[in-house]
Amino acid sequence: MTALSAVAAAALQPTTAPVAPVAAGAASSVGTATAASGAAFDSVFSNALGALNAQVNQTDSLAEAAASGNLKNVEDYMISATETQLDMQLAVAVRNKAVEAFNEILRMQI
Repeated sequence: MTALSAVAAAALQPTTAPVAPVAAGAASSVGTATAASGAAFDSVFSNALGALNAQVNQTDSLAEAAASGNLKNVEDYMISATETQLDMQLAVAVRNKAVEAFNEILRMQI
């Protein structure tokens, strides 16, 4: 399992936590919890996109080495290119689901 697919799988796992009642004076702690979870959400996708970018760069360097004749095992390039292609497809699928969810929220009536 590549880094992106592991991060995406972890991000898509539902988390269940007990919901505690909020006291009248505890409104600021609710905002803090939301900000903390938003930062974690942001870091998950930033890390995943960083890993995908690193993998694309590695595949590009292997392609250059293969084209120049400096690559000993062409299989390394083929494996890297296939993994990168699958991870890119996964990233596009996650993006499409996020856009679909956003559009669904926009269609909700208030």
